[in-house]
Amino acid sequence: MIQLRRTKEYTEKKENIQNNQKILKFFFTKVKNSKFINKNTKEFNKVIFSLFLAGFSTFSILYCVQPILPIFSQKFHLNTVESGLSLSVATFMMAIGMLFSGFLSDYFGRKIVMSVSLIISSLLTILCFQMDSWMEIILMRSLIGLTLSGVVGVAMSYLSEEIHPKVLGFTMGLYISGNTIGGLFGRVLSGFTAHYFSWEIAFFIVGIVSFFSSITFIYLLPNSKNFFSSPINQNRFFNNIFTQCRDSVLSVLFIIGFTIMGSFITLFNYITYRLMTYPFHLNQMTIASISLIYLTGVYTSPKAGTLISKYGRKNILIISLLSMIFGVLITQLNFTIFIVIGLIIFSSGFFAAHSVSSSWIGVAANKSRGQAASLYLFFYYLGSSVCSTLGGLFWYLGHWLGISIFIIFLLILGIKLISRLKNTY
Repeated sequence: MIQLRRTKEYTEKKENIQNNQKILKFFFTKVKNSKFINKNTKEFNKVIFSLFLAGFSTFSILYCVQPILPIFSQKFHLNTVESGLSLSVATFMMAIGMLFSGFLSDYFGRKIVMSVSLIISSLLTILCFQMDSWMEIILMRSLIGLTLSGVVGVAMSYLSEEIHPKVLGFTMGLYISGNTIGGLFGRVLSGFTAHYFSWEIAFFIVGIVSFFSSITFIYLLPNSKNFFSSPINQNRFFNNIFTQCRDSVLSVLFIIGFTIMGSFITLFNYITYRLMTYPFHLNQMTIASISLIYLTGVYTSPKAGTLISKYGRKNILIISLLSMIFGVLITQLNFTIFIVIGLIIFSSGFFAAHSVSSSWIGVAANKSRGQAASLYLFFYYLGSSVCSTLGGLFWYLGHWLGISIFIIFLLILGIKLISRLKNTY
């Protein structure tokens, strides 16, 4: 009986080894035959423009509420934390959706998941035009955040599979630049529209623009050539999460994503309240134009990607976080020009840090890179939701000084963690 059991176990182990060998052989054959998209080609330009439109639509929708938070406070009689829920609840649901979007795209395909997500989120934003209670807005923003996860959680996986590894860092930087412009456009458009018309019209216009951008994205984005559908396996899904969270490099990068995004959103959420009060008293239109500072990311994101090979990811990441701290310190001066300079330095550091850490994920993950990217973005947007909400407490305790202390603490923690990593190229 014992001999039969041992024979059965040996046979099962032998079959598993043979199956694994077949999988590895299949994988390396596919990699060898992969048709990567290289720089300076027609397909490369299509990918860049398509994902620019995807990022443009996604972040226009996500961040269009940021400059009108004070308007929500006045309209619905809310405090700063309650008003900020219109953003934090969207980013929280996006973070939750991020855990599953990459997993679903492994089965259904990258382009399909992104396309459906863009169309639904655009339509939901248009519907916000009809919302007349705060609870309805919060519910709709929750659904929007959940659907947007299908774009943000999948785009990086698409790039990692389709773009040639030699230009992936540069391409990832360009993609983040598109996200930057989208976030900028959404903030400026909603701020100006709310100033001259109403917040309802702001939602409607952002939704319409995003809808047509989404249609163009679907038409232009090349179909995946290196994607191979894998069956949905719940055990593998959860095992990968636990394995990646225990990884010494990936776990640090997840926390870095949480830290930098939490700092960024907290700063720009509460700067609007600061600039509307003494000694600045800026109007809504002027505050909305502050978002033009995000254009720094158009330069620093791809630039950081190109500097990686020369100075290493670790060094660039530490310098980026130090720049963010320096920018926060400058904003303590009660002069508009110094606040603008501080925000420029802070934003430049943030976009560089995000470009480096997000591209590092693809290098550090030995398997299930799509899920690793989704996990990074889960922590990234979780940081946005959690830190912007906690920021309300620090605003209550110490106004701008309290916010600054909170952000600097997060960034110092991030630098300490990064210093433990090896300087991976």
